[in-house]
Amino acid sequence: MSGQVDDSDASKKPLDPVTLAVLKGRLEQIADEMDATLFRSAFNPIIAEAHDASHGIYDAVTGDTLIQGKLGLPIFVGAMAFAVKLVIDKEDKSAEEDGDVWIFNDPYEGGTHLSDFKLVRPFYYNDNRFCYLASVGHWHDVGGNVPGNYNPSATECYQEGMLIPPVRLYRKGELQQDIVDICLANSRQPGSAYGDLFGQVNALDLGVERLTALLDEYGTDTVRQALAELKARAATLMRANIADVPDGVYSADDWLDNDGITDEPLKIALDIRVNGHRMTLDFSRSANQCSGPVNISRSTAIASCYVALKHVFNDVPANAGCLDPVDFVIPEGSILSAERPKPVGGYTETILRVIDTIFAALSRAVPNRVNGCAYGTINALSLAGHRKDGSRWVMFSFFGGGHGGHPDGDGLNHGNAPISMATIPPVEIMEAAYPVMFTQWALRPDSGGAGRSRGGLGAIYELELLEEQADVFLFGERGRYPPPGVLGGADGAMNEFFYQQDNGEQAPPMASKMTGIKIRKGHRIRIRSPGGGGYGPARERAIEAVARDVRLGYVSAHHARNLYGVGVNDEGDIDEAETALLRAALSE
Repeated sequence: MSGQVDDSDASKKPLDPVTLAVLKGRLEQIADEMDATLFRSAFNPIIAEAHDASHGIYDAVTGDTLIQGKLGLPIFVGAMAFAVKLVIDKEDKSAEEDGDVWIFNDPYEGGTHLSDFKLVRPFYYNDNRFCYLASVGHWHDVGGNVPGNYNPSATECYQEGMLIPPVRLYRKGELQQDIVDICLANSRQPGSAYGDLFGQVNALDLGVERLTALLDEYGTDTVRQALAELKARAATLMRANIADVPDGVYSADDWLDNDGITDEPLKIALDIRVNGHRMTLDFSRSANQCSGPVNISRSTAIASCYVALKHVFNDVPANAGCLDPVDFVIPEGSILSAERPKPVGGYTETILRVIDTIFAALSRAVPNRVNGCAYGTINALSLAGHRKDGSRWVMFSFFGGGHGGHPDGDGLNHGNAPISMATIPPVEIMEAAYPVMFTQWALRPDSGGAGRSRGGLGAIYELELLEEQADVFLFGERGRYPPPGVLGGADGAMNEFFYQQDNGEQAPPMASKMTGIKIRKGHRIRIRSPGGGGYGPARERAIEAVARDVRLGYVSAHHARNLYGVGVNDEGDIDEAETALLRAALSE
């Protein structure tokens, strides 16, 4: 074929920087196109609009992440490596065939939770396995007790949905229809599941086509050399970044509100040990696995550490080399290494807390690299009911909040969780798909933690039911423990949730979790999501910046006086004499 490089020639020459850069871009483009293919073809808004999915290229022997798409969820970079390794261990090497595709959602080995369906395909070139291609996407409903699958009262995984171990969806390119039938029969939304499944299949098909063309052009040895070099460079960069952190032990503790079963807090505790160019993340002091669904598997815990470290050391490429100089201590039976059948459906809340502890601990070591903690909960909200024609509807969505202040400025207002590139589903899409109307979608004043750099604002969401009746389920966090600020920055505002009943407005007894609350037509639900933590002392914030916040409605004049020591009126006009007295009082 024209342009093909002979492998034997390529292996004798070092890979020049231009070729490496071109191959890096081409490989990333393959993963990006796989992402885009699924986003365009998926049936459920959580994939199609929110982009809760990911695609990548994985090592043929170890399953390590080699390339991941830029639009997919970063949490899947680490988790999907475990998923691919699960397939490698499962495969009967004497029976493996080109055209095989594996499907499963086992969260204990492959990571995350039952809603995330993984498809893994061994990729063959010239009859030799070159790598694995993989796709993961959050399906709308996979059975279990709660529509949408965020079940805050689950005590075992079987109450959270169907659990599919690694099985072949395709054998030598032939679809196994019985596997499809089993998956669809266990969903309240089989049409949505069907569309998402074959959207993932199409994304893998495109990956095969694009990767084959790349190997035709450059040869297998050249591309392998590029993949090896990219991984080595990531490891080298991570070692260099760790070496810049002063040797020592840096600790942080944070808390989950409760597990949804027992109303008691659960500790997530971290000790980071830095020694030269190696780092150990030790979670030994964290709570034991619990009865409710805030447990996570070890693979998910490691994946969340990867996300946090990438935020801190953001110059490191996104592949398995990032974790080469990092060791993990996560005891068996920990809340961060749950064993089946402990429920893990609320994994998003716990990994956000893991990320927060890493930010807080490293703020003591590298203050110029970290930020205040983000809002720390996705507020997974499910509503379900029947339309007038008897058809069933299930709404599942997540919501945003404020990000932490950082060395270069204020935190992002109304952002999405730092575990992902996912976007908050648009209000227009949700109103078109479900019998609800949003009556408020606004920033939440005074919710960002005060600081030299202010935490970003949370949001207020209020929606009204348009059908006769619905059941409401909420799985959130930060209802009792606010997002911490760092380096003297104040905490962000806590999460608040309210719902209407005939006898007035109510709040969940467990602050951030509730199951099966019934509401009627015209009743409203309101979320007031947390803001981000502040960075640095509030008294060091520029006076004009505080006044601007007041003019924009981000901060009230009351907060400006009490937290920042700036005397302003509601229009943001500064009283210099009052400000001098207030700032002097703050400095004492």
